[in-house]
Amino acid sequence: MEIADALEFVREHHNAVLLTYRRDSSAQLSPITCDVADGKIVISTRETALKVKNLRRDARVSLCVLADQFYGSWIQVDGTAEIVSLPDALELLVDYYRGLRGEHPDWDEYRAAMVTDRRCIVRVTAERAGPDQSG
Repeated sequence: MEIADALEFVREHHNAVLLTYRRDSSAQLSPITCDVADGKIVISTRETALKVKNLRRDARVSLCVLADQFYGSWIQVDGTAEIVSLPDALELLVDYYRGLRGEHPDWDEYRAAMVTDRRCIVRVTAERAGPDQSG
């Protein structure tokens, strides 16, 4: 599957499971909501989340992105993640929300909540995607 096709799938389907690696190299899975911005898959999370700790140590990720119905189309994307922390993440978090939900009724309140929650953005550069065929 071409990376561009995978990113288009993610633009339309936002539910995913993110795989990161623990210190002992075992898998750690997290249900997440994702979108695409500037050619990268974006995820909002807290700085204190295990996935962030894992990614700071090992930036490799895999995502299984699912259609709204569980048994339906899906893709796997493998790539490398980067973490954007506050204050640099603040406007990226606004863009993330806007892309998924539209306009917020009070952007000042939203920004304050992002700071209080210590939110950050994870940006994934897709390096491989599939499947190319169904079995």
